[in-house]
Amino acid sequence: MRCPSCGAMETRVIETRTADEGRVVRRRRECPECSSRFTTYEKAEEKRTLRVIKKDGSRETFGRDKIIRGIGRACEKLPVSLEQIEDLASKIEDDLKAEGYGEVSVSEIGRRVMEGLRKINQVAYVRFASVYREFTDLQSFQHEIARLIGEKEVSRNGEED
Repeated sequence: MRCPSCGAMETRVIETRTADEGRVVRRRRECPECSSRFTTYEKAEEKRTLRVIKKDGSRETFGRDKIIRGIGRACEKLPVSLEQIEDLASKIEDDLKAEGYGEVSVSEIGRRVMEGLRKINQVAYVRFASVYREFTDLQSFQHEIARLIGEKEVSRNGEED
């Protein structure tokens, strides 16, 4: 591994840990030439990439960062941690891959994001749903909020849907 400070070709590994639930190897390194310390992250390259089918029918490579940004916008100024947002995005990606998807529609991804947000924060859920479902009027918001309130009351009474 080349030192980012001095460019020396050899560095020494000081510490190795797994990160991101074992999917990433984190190595703390030191350069014997300049004594600079830095961290590298190693992630196994996956053979099969997940592709997203967009609303217009075009396809693009799945981008976990896009999901994180979308969830992040819905959670702005709410008590939702970055860790919760990243965990939800990772869970969605992992579930899609585990279920054998090679291609997945943007609507399926949106449905899974909404499902996850509903459990994390209901305000974030409504915010995301308003964009995802393209709410165009106040009645759409009222209907969704009434549905959430109805589900909450049913769960408080111990009944099922």
